[in-house]
Amino acid sequence: MRTVIAGGHGKVGLRLGALLAQRGDHPVGLVRAAEQGADLEAAGVEPLVLDLVAATPQQLAEALQGADAVVFSAGAGGRGGPEATNAVDGEAAVRLVDAASAAGVRRFVLVSVFMDAGRGAQVSDTFENYMRVKRASDVHLAASGLDWTILRPGTLTDDPGTGTVDLGPALAYGDVPRDDVAAVLAELLHAPGTVHRVLELTEGGTPVADAVSAVARA
Repeated sequence: MRTVIAGGHGKVGLRLGALLAQRGDHPVGLVRAAEQGADLEAAGVEPLVLDLVAATPQQLAEALQGADAVVFSAGAGGRGGPEATNAVDGEAAVRLVDAASAAGVRRFVLVSVFMDAGRGAQVSDTFENYMRVKRASDVHLAASGLDWTILRPGTLTDDPGTGTVDLGPALAYGDVPRDDVAAVLAELLHAPGTVHRVLELTEGGTPVADAVSAVARA
C-alpha cells in the first residue's frame, strides 16, 4: 500500500511512516523543508517536499497520484495563532480531501481531536477556534464521498507506547502516547471495516490490532 502522510515529519506522522515501512508498505511523507527528508529516509519513508498551505490544488493532486491512501496528521501545533490553525488544520485539510477526490484516492484517514478536550476548564479563544476548525475539517471529510475514517485521540504524550488502547465511538477522555496513535493508524489503513467511522482513542488495555478488529466488526 502506498500511503501519503501529510505531516510526515511530525511526531505522529514520522512514527506512522516507520511502522508502515516495517510492515512492507510504501509510505510517502509530505515535508515542508528538504532537510527534513533525511529523518524520513532513515525511517524507510520516501520524502516529498510540498508546502500544504502554499501548494496549488493541482500540486496537491499530483502529489497524491498513484497513492492507495492518505493520512492527514499535520497541524500547526498551536504555533502561529489562529491564522496558522485556520491555514493548516482547516484549509489545508479541506484542500487535501478535495485533492484526494481529484486524484482518485479513495481511502482517507484524518487525525482529529477528542471533542471533550478542554471541557470543564476555562479555555482560550485560540483553543476554541482550534476545536471549531478541527470540527469543520471532520465535517468536510465526512461529506466528501471518500472511504474515510476520523480518529480522535485524547491528549497526546511522548510516553513510550504500551501497544494497548481503548478505541471506540464514545470514550471517557484520557491521554494516549503518540506511539500508540501511530500504531492504531497503521492498523486502520488495513481495516476496511473502519470506513465511515468516527473513533475516539485513549490509553487502555486492549492490544492495538484487537481493538481495531473489534471496531471493524461492530
